Amino acid sequence: MQITPEGLLVRAPYWVSRAEIEHFLREKADWIAAHTEKLRERAALADSQPKLTADELRALADEALRVIPERVRLYAPLVGVTVQHITIRNQRTRWGSCSSKGNLNFNCLLMLTPLEVIDSVVVHELCHRLEMNHSPRFYAEVRRVYPDYDTWNRWLKENGPAIMARMR
Repeated sequence: MQITPEGLLVRAPYWVSRAEIEHFLREKADWIAAHTEKLRERAALADSQPKLTADELRALADEALRVIPERVRLYAPLVGVTVQHITIRNQRTRWGSCSSKGNLNFNCLLMLTPLEVIDSVVVHELCHRLEMNHSPRFYAEVRRVYPDYDTWNRWLKENGPAIMARMR
């Protein structure tokens, strides 16, 4: 089940009956309604945000290339990991990611957030070098290295959609 701008998309194996699908959808009606509303709010927010120009995105990427590797160098020893490559991207949905090979990707839009948010994302991705999941053990490591993680992660959840909405 996926909620898209076009509506609700439901996929099921061929052997599942229509009655079972409809029963499942009735059970999930509250979830569907809540997430549909959230999607509508994000769409309205996206329409209301001034879009970044190509020059502004390049400037953010240049700034990120200066700032983020420095933050990675600061926190990597505290986490106890190494990093292969750092890439800066213009992304619409992610703030960062980590590959199993040790490559880190960060969104240039992080430059529109406080340094504490950048640090929280950097530590989050570095900790994936130890745990490639979001288990309690993973979050314990994140909080060990960056005790204020929850505060800044909450800031990003609250303010991040408006920042992401600035992408064209």
